[in-house]
Amino acid sequence: MSKPARLDTVFAALADPGRRRAVELLGQKPRSAGELASALGLAAPAMSRHLRLLKQAGLAQETHPEFDARVRIYSLKEGAMADLKLWLAETEALWTGQLTAFKAHVEARAKAPKKP
Repeated sequence: MSKPARLDTVFAALADPGRRRAVELLGQKPRSAGELASALGLAAPAMSRHLRLLKQAGLAQETHPEFDARVRIYSLKEGAMADLKLWLAETEALWTGQLTAFKAHVEARAKAPKKP
């Protein structure tokens, strides 16, 4: 998958407030789907759909504890937001450059002598 397509997938996954909240909860500690569903007030099938999208976007991963292979524990995938962070930094730099140029333009016009 290309970098723009990966970013689109991440943005789509994070567009939903419930999935963003799930990411926040997983940032605190790994959790089971049941724990996440309970914390978010969602039914199990809805939580499963959200987790599937987070996994497809490469944001979350699942593991199985040794004591019970039926249990799935979800956690954030390390480095999953690296492309997003880079895009945000590049975009912020572009905005900063544009705003700096605009400020210089406005200040130059303010200092220029007025035409009668």
